[in-house]
Formats: sequence, C-alpha cells, structure tokens
Amino acid sequence: MLTPKMKTILKIAAPAAAFVLTVSLFGAALYNRNRKIRELRSQLESQGISVEESTAEESVYEPTTVNHHYDRRGYKILLSDDTFGQIWLPVLSDVPLSEHPTDRMVQQRNGRVLSFDEAGNLNAMTGIDISSHNPVSDWDAVKADGIDFVMLRVGYRGYGVDTGTLKTDDKFREYYKGAKKAGLLVGAYFFSQAITEEEAVEEAQLTAKQLEGCELDFPVAYDWELIFHDTKARTDNVPVDVLTDCTLAFCQNIESFGYRASFYQNKRTSLFKLDLPRLKEIPFWLAEYGDGPTYIYNYDMWQYSCKGTVAGISGEVDLNLCFRDYSKEGDPVISLPAPEDALRPGETLPAETTDTTGTSGTTDTTGTTVETTASEGAA
Repeated sequence: MLTPKMKTILKIAAPAAAFVLTVSLFGAALYNRNRKIRELRSQLESQGISVEESTAEESVYEPTTVNHHYDRRGYKILLSDDTFGQIWLPVLSDVPLSEHPTDRMVQQRNGRVLSFDEAGNLNAMTGIDISSHNPVSDWDAVKADGIDFVMLRVGYRGYGVDTGTLKTDDKFREYYKGAKKAGLLVGAYFFSQAITEEEAVEEAQLTAKQLEGCELDFPVAYDWELIFHDTKARTDNVPVDVLTDCTLAFCQNIESFGYRASFYQNKRTSLFKLDLPRLKEIPFWLAEYGDGPTYIYNYDMWQYSCKGTVAGISGEVDLNLCFRDYSKEGDPVISLPAPEDALRPGETLPAETTDTTGTSGTTDTTGTTVETTASEGAA
C-alpha cells in the first residue's frame, strides 16, 4: 500500500518521466529519419544518380536603418570634451537659431572679418572693446582704420588679490570723450565676478553712476566670466540659476536707469552655465574665436578675435562685428557699402599671404571652436 509521501513523489515524478520519454522518442525518430535519408542518398549515388543539395537561399539579416539625427542641424550640438571626447547637447526649441550664415563671413587681408548680405553689402559694423589695459594714443586714427564702434569698460569686480572688490576703470571717461569726438559709436560693459543677485545689482548701480552724463549709442553689456587661471576663483561654483539671475538682475537694473542692456558670454559657458530661454529677449554678445562662429543660437554681436591690431592703439585689441545698429530707432539690421578692395564670399587669400593675427582659438575635429576665455581686462 502506497503511503501519502510516496503518492506525492509519484505525482511529481510522473510528468517529468513522461517529458523525458517524449523527448527520447522524438530524438530516436529524428535519428531514424536522418539514417534513412542517408541510406537513400547512398543507393541513388551508387546507381549514378546525382543528388543535388538544397537550392533554398539562406535568409539574410537586414539591419534596421539608423536615423542619424546628429548629421542634421537642429537636433544636436556637438562639442569636444577633455574627459568624454565628443559630447552632445539637445537644441533648445524655444531659443532662436542663428541668423548669420558663416559662408558670408570672409577674412580680409588685414586679418579682420567682414560679413556680407545676399546683395553684397556689409551686414555688420566693425568694432573693438577696450579698457585701461589698451593704451589709446589717437582716436582719429582708430576711426580712420575702419572702426565703427567701441565698447568701453566702465568698471569691474576684481579677482585674485582683489577678489570681490568693486573698481572703476580709470580710463573710461577719457576714452569716452575721445571716441565720441572722433565720431565713433560708443557702448559700455562691466566685467562681473558676481556670485549673488545682490552683487549683480551693486554692479549695475556702480555702472549707472559711472555713466552719468554719458550718451551711449550701443548697449551696456554684462560681462560675467569664469577665471580659469585662478584656482580659487570665487565664480567657480556659481549655479546655473544663480548666474542667470545675476545676468537678469544686472540687465533689468541697467534698463531701469534708462540704458539699453545686453550680455556677453563665450560659447561654452553660455551653453553650460546659462538658462538661455530666460535670456532670449536680451541682446547677446557672443565671444567665439576661430574661423567662424559655430554657435547655433542667435547673437547680435560677435567677438571673433583678441589679437587684432588697430591704428592709434598699442598692443593687441579685441575685434567684433555688430549686426544691429543700436544707434537708430528699432535697432535695424546693418546694410553698408563694402570697400571696393574687400574680399567677397567665395574669394580667399592664397595661404602664404593670409594674415592669421585676426583670429585665435583651436578648432576641434567636430568643427566646434574651443574658446580661450578673455582675462579681466580683455573683454
């Protein structure tokens, strides 16, 4: 008589035994089938009858097509990174894209860049930005050397030994009077190291005080920069939201004093450290050195070199293009006759005669310029 335990074992073992038996019988049947096929093939071949192999084509795997979004403008921003190599950022759908085709920007014999519209006219003015670090001896010579506008430093917040200290540029008033007298259009900028919104407001107040009695033609730019050569710079860890708040605070307060505001930034810092949708209504002054701007979003001014030379100024000077005439109502786009001897789109200088002093920076393999950040007095 079977015990309950034995009945349980049989209940479990019976299905398993049945499965094993089924597999064994199937294997034996398959073996016998293949053996009979081999015997039949052997008999036919012994009678001189050729037996051809199956002519059925083997199935070929067709891989699915990859949609290469990174090859098409408007999907990804490609950058080069020291740690990861090539990296990418998504394009912001609510920030306007660049309106300035780089194939109409042509480097000239003197190393400067001119930008043309479809009709062959200049669609940008040439300008410089200077501070007390740039000794000016002759403003009339500056004007005669093809310079249309100048951005003058009003003041700065120090770093290094003067970290956090607010200072004025002791050459601002002198340079303002000289530039105006020479017929140049004049704007201004403040070099910021603000780490709070309150500090940005202080900087705007100091700027407005220095501008009392001045009639500017161009905006007052907020120039906040990271200091890469200072390992203990106070701006190293400023969060994205705080930097954006500082930019808005400066610009909105400058406008409350009756001046037009803009902000200056290099390409990578603007992409990594600014909430651009919050700033898209403020004119942008881009800093990107190289053969042409690769910045995907729109900009109103472009600083393309820190190694320019200008008559009447000692040493190297920052060079800029401005695509809007801020001196006129509505900030119209620029349309000026080009110099007769200007190189036009499609025309290039022979390699041995090209003056490379007008550009700086290094282009990586993705075509993205790796910027060098201007020092405290440079931009």
